Amino acid sequence: MQEVIYKEKKETRAGFGEGLLEVGKQNNQVVALCADLTGSVKMDSFAKAFPERFFQVGIAEANMVGMAAGMALAGKIPFVGSFANFCTSRVLDQVRMAVAYSNTNVKICGSHAGITLGEDGATHQVMEDLSMMKNLPNMVVINPCDFNQTKAATIAIAQYNGPVYLRYGRPKVPNFTPENHEFKIGKALIMNEGKDVSIFATGHMVYPALQAAYILEQKNIGAEVIDIHTIKPLDTERILKSVRKTRCVVTAEEHLINGGLGDSIAQLLVRNFPCPQEYVAVDDRFGESGTPDQLLKEFHLTENDIVDAVLKVMARK
Repeated sequence: MQEVIYKEKKETRAGFGEGLLEVGKQNNQVVALCADLTGSVKMDSFAKAFPERFFQVGIAEANMVGMAAGMALAGKIPFVGSFANFCTSRVLDQVRMAVAYSNTNVKICGSHAGITLGEDGATHQVMEDLSMMKNLPNMVVINPCDFNQTKAATIAIAQYNGPVYLRYGRPKVPNFTPENHEFKIGKALIMNEGKDVSIFATGHMVYPALQAAYILEQKNIGAEVIDIHTIKPLDTERILKSVRKTRCVVTAEEHLINGGLGDSIAQLLVRNFPCPQEYVAVDDRFGESGTPDQLLKEFHLTENDIVDAVLKVMARK
């Protein structure tokens, strides 16, 4: 494969902001609610364009989720925006009962997810959100990889009828997927074909996975890289097709090793096609304060860590 070249780095949260503005223009039933973080989560453009459809509830996340559920029952399409930590773990009971259990058409949009939030440290760095959200019945869970894909995902979930958790981040990351591409919920994307190992990556880890594949090719190892942007529902058909070819797996995610993408794939494999698997994930610890690059190295979430995991899993074939 050729090394993946990107034109610029952009924040995935900015992709959400542009997508939200777009769906606001397309559908006057779309409303947005925020908990005192309008600029940080990039809801400001929507708020300026549609002030009558924007609700600033203040630091009252539980109330915000309840309000959104009520609006959904009245026929609106509410987008709830906050830091991922604040709109999942802080309000899990409200999300569970008012959104998931009640199956209301609410979009929970979590910015500043993972350790790449950076200097704010462990209190703000949520790394268990995918686990919490995917374990709620009725909840769709999406974790896009770059600006373009986040914008496309935001537009797609507005057209989906049901609860959704959309996860994205704060730092500027490579923007490498096609502009304005069609986003299909539950359909994984093959980013690079290979026959020796399957690398399933999600969110900010997709680009490092492609970098790892480029390094591995220099070692005559063909890595199949698949972007799992939808954690739930999982694209089981595409995953199993790849693994039956390669017979070994590496999963890569900016999330705890317990309960995330890796565990979802392990559960699928143990039932259908048991094979060696290695995880590139955060190993049962809280975050720390530091720059995104420092933290990715500290928590072993780099392309070199993916390469090491591939070499380890291939030795187990």
